[in-house]
Amino acid sequence: MSPPEEPATEPAAEPVDVATNLADVLAAIAAAAVAAGRAPEDAALVAVSKTQPAEAILLAIQAGQRRFGENRVQEAQSKWPALKAGHEDLRLHLIGPLQTNKVRDAVALFDVIETVDRPKLARALAREMEKQGRRLDCFIQVNTGEEAQKAGVWPDAVDDFVALVRDELGLSVRGLMCIPPVDEECSLHFALLREIARRNGLHELSMGMSADYEVAIQFGATLVRVGTAIFGARRLYP
Repeated sequence: MSPPEEPATEPAAEPVDVATNLADVLAAIAAAAVAAGRAPEDAALVAVSKTQPAEAILLAIQAGQRRFGENRVQEAQSKWPALKAGHEDLRLHLIGPLQTNKVRDAVALFDVIETVDRPKLARALAREMEKQGRRLDCFIQVNTGEEAQKAGVWPDAVDDFVALVRDELGLSVRGLMCIPPVDEECSLHFALLREIARRNGLHELSMGMSADYEVAIQFGATLVRVGTAIFGARRLYP
């Protein structure tokens, strides 16, 4: 009788050099800014650490990165209180959808909310910030592709929403954020976001990810959200 076959095993993943990857991304951001006629520091990096364990994030912190982005409040709560306790200058951005029942936790933990997209959420944030005595910077998420399955204010409704959030509710609206459709030319969406921001007197644009951040910088991005190019493939977390 033949011996039983050994179970197949996946090859071990190659270790990720977070510090080197981070340096490469920062250099590419600066070069893209200069190529667009901007100062190298005009576009800042939000290192997207979703699905990454605390030890990988710590490597980026040790290499000098100070802005990070997380998609889920619950996941962030499991990692970031300890990380922030040891590094008081960190800035944590919420870049994923926020449900109103998570607003209290989000205001307590995050420093920037990039996904304000509906009146109910904006009102809940305003109430909770007042209650906690924290004034977080906010970005309005714009659904530039008008995709039914995606969060964000549709372009023709942004002006009224800015007026509500900034002027009526008094939130600190720093700028606009978008995630273009994956099957469309990203530059068209970046140009649209830039124009909406211009007519509303907003000066910050959070746009561009690992695959297209250099294009986003050409169109005025002040924040780019890059994860895979720094940390490698997403990990299951927790």
